[in-house]
Amino acid sequence: MLFNECKNELDSIGIDLNNKSIGEITISIGKRACKRYGCCKQQNPIKSSRYVEKIGRKRYVKYALFEKHNIEISKWVMQLNTDIIKNTIMHEIIHCLPNCSNHGNEFKKYANYINYKLGYDISRLGDKKQDLIDSNIPIEKEKFNYKIECSRCGYSFYRKRLNCSFSNKYRCGKCGGRFSVYQGTFYQEQYM
Repeated sequence: MLFNECKNELDSIGIDLNNKSIGEITISIGKRACKRYGCCKQQNPIKSSRYVEKIGRKRYVKYALFEKHNIEISKWVMQLNTDIIKNTIMHEIIHCLPNCSNHGNEFKKYANYINYKLGYDISRLGDKKQDLIDSNIPIEKEKFNYKIECSRCGYSFYRKRLNCSFSNKYRCGKCGGRFSVYQGTFYQEQYM
């Protein structure tokens, strides 16, 4: 099993997943077809690892350690090459480590260390198009009815359905510009 291979590789560079502070880790295949590669769901936080994080004016209660972690790998990822699957599993295992429930500094430290020592390419996001090409999986074209384009930076995306007041309600997340909406038949490569 690839999960056990990943555990053994981590053990060889000094990251012990059998440590009591990490907790129990289970792995499963996601039932829904979704766009994400995988996720790590933490359960039963350890009360002694509680801390408060201040972001702006708000304070958030967070936990560094959990008793259980459930790693869920999307079933479409299982069609990809073995190295891409192992890269996804490693990414989710890092989320099981203390203070790594998000993609913050601790996550980046572990990812960089594993990338350096074991030759992985762990990052915050995956490149689905490139992974599908590398795995020789054909990319399908999907039909859309609307093309939305930012009038300031030119960023564009497609939708099948659209709210009639979309261009008045929303702004570009990259530059804050207004959107122009074009109606018609548009095709875009679909990466699952």
